[in-house]
Amino acid sequence: MKNILLIILIFPFTLAAQEVLEGRILDGNAVTETPEGLFGANVYWQNTQVGVVTDMDGNFTIPYKTEYRTLLISYVGYVTDTITVASNNKLEHSLQMGSSLTAVQINARKKASTRSLLTTQNTILISSDELLKAACCNLSESFETNPSIDVNFADAVSGTRQVKMLGLTSPNILITTENIPAIRGAAQTYGLSFIPGTWVESIQITKGAGSVVNGIESIAGQINAELQKPSKDDRVFVNAYAGLNGRLELNTHLNTKVDEHWDTGLYIHGNLRGQKFDNNNDTFLDLPLAEQINLMNRWQYTNLEKGIVSFINLRFMNDEKQAGQLDFDPDEDKFTTNAWGSEIDTRRFEVSTKLGWVNPEVPYQSLGFQTAYSNHKQESYFGLNQYDITHNSFYSNLIYNSIISDSRHKVKTGVSFTFDSYDEVLTDLSFARKENSVGGFFEYAYDNLNALTLTAGVRVDNHNLLGFFVTPRIHVRYAPWEQWAIRLSAGRGRRSANIFTENQQLFATSRSIEILNSEGKIYGLDPEDAWNYGVSVMRRFKVFGRNADITLDYYRTDYLNQVVVDWENSQRVSFYNLEGSSFANSFQAELNFSPLNRLDIRTAFKYYDVQTDYISGRLERPLTPKTRIFANAGYETPTKDNGAHWKADATFNWLGTQRYPSTRNSGVEFRLSERTPSLGTLNAQITRVFSPSFEVYLGGENIANYRQETPILSADNPFGPNFDSTFVYGPVFGSMYYVGLRYKIKKS
Repeated sequence: MKNILLIILIFPFTLAAQEVLEGRILDGNAVTETPEGLFGANVYWQNTQVGVVTDMDGNFTIPYKTEYRTLLISYVGYVTDTITVASNNKLEHSLQMGSSLTAVQINARKKASTRSLLTTQNTILISSDELLKAACCNLSESFETNPSIDVNFADAVSGTRQVKMLGLTSPNILITTENIPAIRGAAQTYGLSFIPGTWVESIQITKGAGSVVNGIESIAGQINAELQKPSKDDRVFVNAYAGLNGRLELNTHLNTKVDEHWDTGLYIHGNLRGQKFDNNNDTFLDLPLAEQINLMNRWQYTNLEKGIVSFINLRFMNDEKQAGQLDFDPDEDKFTTNAWGSEIDTRRFEVSTKLGWVNPEVPYQSLGFQTAYSNHKQESYFGLNQYDITHNSFYSNLIYNSIISDSRHKVKTGVSFTFDSYDEVLTDLSFARKENSVGGFFEYAYDNLNALTLTAGVRVDNHNLLGFFVTPRIHVRYAPWEQWAIRLSAGRGRRSANIFTENQQLFATSRSIEILNSEGKIYGLDPEDAWNYGVSVMRRFKVFGRNADITLDYYRTDYLNQVVVDWENSQRVSFYNLEGSSFANSFQAELNFSPLNRLDIRTAFKYYDVQTDYISGRLERPLTPKTRIFANAGYETPTKDNGAHWKADATFNWLGTQRYPSTRNSGVEFRLSERTPSLGTLNAQITRVFSPSFEVYLGGENIANYRQETPILSADNPFGPNFDSTFVYGPVFGSMYYVGLRYKIKKS
């Protein structure tokens, strides 16, 4: 096995060098101060099968031979250009919009949330324009306008938003920042709220098992957030926000060019909620009191002559929350039965680096090195339950890229190392463990833009607690006809379940906690292990001359082993390894259409079948709606010469009924029906852009004012046997309105 791994790692370095042509394709119709690259443009040599697709900045690298003379460049909605190439000198070329296109076709091209027909993986790209359609104060609130991610509150006390993909909760999703694992371990429950929305440049949502390059933990999919780049971000950016739920927020970006190669940015985020609300009169705060200060210093080094781009991030965050009853005073009532209260204090420090090198002589060869260290410390209590965790984590990944023969055949290979140290205290119990893993990976990609693209990869890892294992993954895209894309995927994922930090909402109950069949190495349990399979069909077409597309997705996740969180007994929660079956079937139909000039409509229907074999038998996963209907409409007026225009956006979500966990052994007055009611919510925002430098926005969430009745059971006796704040299926606060402004000073 060692010899095989050595061959895998060395093989790409033995490839013969060949000449290449570098270039950049620009948007000839962009009205920005600096040229914008076209993402996803096709570049290929005439009368050959040699072609590539431009990256997010419009850059491309394509094999070059002296007999190649004519380069074809195409992009949907633009005039296809033919360029005669006499040498392999770097070129830039601007594509112009087709004269026969209608204005609505331009809007479709400009959509802020897009899928490509050409990518192998089923990936949705959310740009910064899409993020501005909602308040988007942090990453957990960035998915309200996207149907692929479900967002709901985890409980009625902490105000924490939980995201789901393919019917599975966030621990089954690999969440990364710039492809470095970020929201994991101790950060799993609250970590999405620790990344301010204004820091995010774009988000990529990938359904199904991800790339082997990024690790083993992706089961349902991957969410990757690209951060703002100091070299491209505004010199000064300010976002101020105020909500009627008492939340105040200020974001400031300060970016400076230090010298020819160095740029730096200071990113400052602060939020405060100091006002108490109890709109349902149950004596509990509808939303916690909160304070957060979040600082990031980001350095970027760019030396294109040497082919080097590097980033260094330093970040510190302090977050404090207080929840519970209105009259709870932590100085007087902590760990007493005077009043029920909770405090969650989190301090996090992290440093990460990325080094990318592209061989100036052979541009298709590149080397990347990523490292990240974080110290995460949470001190918290929920009534009489204390929970503290300290998590130190180190991650490193070395990646080498090259090609075989020509750019249709790409390879990635490398090695990675991870280390995690956990120290936890749960009331009078303590848990400690260390995890380390060394792995190698190899990924091959075949890219024939005319019909077929394929990415196949395998990882081999040796983990001190999980053992030695192999992780295979494959993605295939087939285009049988023009404007069609059929995608297939399959892959395996494995992870350590951090049962306490991932299920902190259960501490805000009177349930006892038990761990069964405890013979494993992690809390006495075995690691989670699952296969994910998926198929996606995408078709672009026209309706009455207007652009439209439809996507049908079906994914299934089968667990070979799972840590079952069983709260079917209202007096306790049990953790145990799966005995039997656990699976999640997810179906989504999405239609995007532009019926009028500058009006974009996105609709989706989702169906989930998520079931697990509990001790009490096979049951539908609790608080997971079987059906969901989503609709989003966005409209933007023409931009005047001074840059002024209006933007409006509205999102409707309808959730079908959800199964309640069993309350049969609760007191009669605390027994719930078998299923929740269905519900609908409406969010909307309108933005007035006065100039390229200044805009004001006004919005509302849950405008129809839907409010769950009795979200907390036994709220009048929180230290009694029936107290439970986890039966949350809908909004607790009711409608909420907000106002904000954005101001920017662009770089000269």
